[in-house]
Amino acid sequence: MIGFRQRLLCAIVLALSCAVTLQAKEARETKVSQLKLTSTAFSNSGSIPATFTCDGSNASPPLAIAGVPKEARSLALIMDDPDAPGGTWAHWVLWNIDPATTQIAQGAIPRRAQQGENSWRRKSYGGPCPPSGQHRYYFRLYALSERLNLPANSTRKELDLAMRGKILAQAELLGVYAHR
Repeated sequence: MIGFRQRLLCAIVLALSCAVTLQAKEARETKVSQLKLTSTAFSNSGSIPATFTCDGSNASPPLAIAGVPKEARSLALIMDDPDAPGGTWAHWVLWNIDPATTQIAQGAIPRRAQQGENSWRRKSYGGPCPPSGQHRYYFRLYALSERLNLPANSTRKELDLAMRGKILAQAELLGVYAHR
């Protein structure tokens, strides 16, 4: 007869095994996706034109979205700079973008999308403006299994937490910029 401790240990091992299997399945599904994020303003790993920075009009660049999984219920977009002196700097935070969206126009946000606070504590796009040297700017697009219920003043950290376990696919577009 199996004792209480042995049954408890078996239950814990089984629960951990299931959790690892689900995480591995989620990771495989994310990699299989054909989600793509591109821009007509710059190529992946290319220089972001000054128009889209603090040296220009500071307007968000045009973005094209393709390959959204059929089961996606919303999209989220984060633009950040991991080279900022004080740690990763959020330049743009968007969520609840309609999954049927194929274009985000220059200087615009998609209709009915919600815009959160960037690291300047503004609900807007804040273009590249590195204090020195060349920085990398990542535009990351997430296909999500549901719409997110977040307050309008949510930050990138709050968006990251809300997306946990809901990411179906991810795409990335990298641009670089050196302040003039």
